[in-house]
Amino acid sequence: MQFELDKLLESVSRDKNIDKAILVDTLEQAILSAARKVFGANRQLEARYNAETGTVELFLILTITENTSEAGVSCTFADAKAHGLEAEVGDEILFQIFYHPTEEKKAIEQEKQFGKLLNLKDYRKTFGRIAAQTAKQVIIQRVRAAERETIYKEFKDRVGDVINGVVRRFEKGNIIVDIGRTEAVLTQKEQIATESYRAGDRIVAYVKEVRSDNNKKDSKLDPRGPQISLSRREEGLVRRLFEMEVPEIFQGIVTIEAIAREPGSRTKIAVSSRDRDVDPVGACVGLKGLRVQNIKQFLKGEKIDIVPWDSESARFVCNSIAPSQVSKIIVDSAAHTMELIIPDDQLSLAIGKRGQNVRLASQLTGWKIDIYSESKVVELEKRMRDQIASIEGVGEDLAETIFKLGWRSLEDVAQANPEDLASIPGLGGLESAIRISSGARLLLEMQDGGEEMVSEDERILELQGVDDYTLTILKSSGYTTVAQIYQSTPEEMTENTGIALRQCQRIHYSAGVSLGLEDRSESKEFAQLGYLDSEEE
Repeated sequence: MQFELDKLLESVSRDKNIDKAILVDTLEQAILSAARKVFGANRQLEARYNAETGTVELFLILTITENTSEAGVSCTFADAKAHGLEAEVGDEILFQIFYHPTEEKKAIEQEKQFGKLLNLKDYRKTFGRIAAQTAKQVIIQRVRAAERETIYKEFKDRVGDVINGVVRRFEKGNIIVDIGRTEAVLTQKEQIATESYRAGDRIVAYVKEVRSDNNKKDSKLDPRGPQISLSRREEGLVRRLFEMEVPEIFQGIVTIEAIAREPGSRTKIAVSSRDRDVDPVGACVGLKGLRVQNIKQFLKGEKIDIVPWDSESARFVCNSIAPSQVSKIIVDSAAHTMELIIPDDQLSLAIGKRGQNVRLASQLTGWKIDIYSESKVVELEKRMRDQIASIEGVGEDLAETIFKLGWRSLEDVAQANPEDLASIPGLGGLESAIRISSGARLLLEMQDGGEEMVSEDERILELQGVDDYTLTILKSSGYTTVAQIYQSTPEEMTENTGIALRQCQRIHYSAGVSLGLEDRSESKEFAQLGYLDSEEE
């Protein structure tokens, strides 16, 4: 019997890959648990595994007291002495409990000597009957727990890795995968809609999460063991497959800089090389495309675009929009946006099916990307030039010059500094620049459909020192626009209108502020002289 138990421990330890020490502890706890139920929880008991005999020995601890006693728990010093026990008050004496049928003679002898002190006779037979059954149940539970813990330790470090398995069954849309010593689950949300599996199919998946069943915070955990969650949608699956298939990536020569993926459809991957002699794209593609083809097989035919990474954002964006070519690129760093001009015959290729190509390129680079065809850009540029040419005093030739020098829309001209505009050849100086800028603003106001157009009279009324009466005088004197007011001098305005010089100075200065040619905060002289209203000071 003893040898059979030891052989059993060795067999379970070997087959289940469980430390024998854990099994020994399980046995001790099992016997101790059963003993407390039979002998009583008030008794002090110990269980120890005897490696020599291959049995779990049970001991009762008897405490020596001065004058109080309880059978099986404590005895007085006088009783201990009467039974031939050499002990002092406070000492604890260990008595082995002989419960196995093969130890019946020892049990009888013990009963003759210490029966009254130990009070074991009525419990030995009961314990002998149920000990094996209780021990068996506890052993099974502990073995299962130990096995689950072993599995958890084995797989917890494999999070982020790729694992092979076999589809076993389907539960409520989830796929249960046999991965060797245990099972993992591929939930419905981590599956790819275009993929289908049958029981017995082999599957390659990404280990997304491993949770221990000892985590009490999660009430949904399966008590049967640790939960191993798989995924076919994670970008990490593509990354690990490339690391496994491309030695240069595994060795660190080639680096995967970014991945953008629409699972089951298309993936874009940006790679770089720290060795100038190693082409990162060529290394990933492999001879005759063998490496990338192997990866595509694991991904069930998902398309893969491999592009070279570049530290220069504009170049990286151009690479990412492959396989289409980029004719021109406009970068707006403030809005983190890039406008790509694409040849007409490659426009659909750049955008991709349902915008997939440009969407993945945007995800890969982290930039917002707008795509325009060359013909559309030409059309837009012509429209912008025509709008600039529609400004009073601007013809087609001047509009072309303004456009080429960087003012490419009515908004640009309206917001431009008149002094900068005045530097344009053929414009006619500052006076013309002010008139053109004002005309651009007027056109923008007229184009603003749905909003009430602001008239020039209203603009003049917004100036400091102008009321309805003053407006009438100004208009009758030939000052019909804000630009005309600013182009004159306060002295000329006084002479032409009869309005006081002080008021004309205030009107003139306010016109300059309205046109963006004067900065009130920099004109201390006008503030000190009181040419501004108190609310403007």
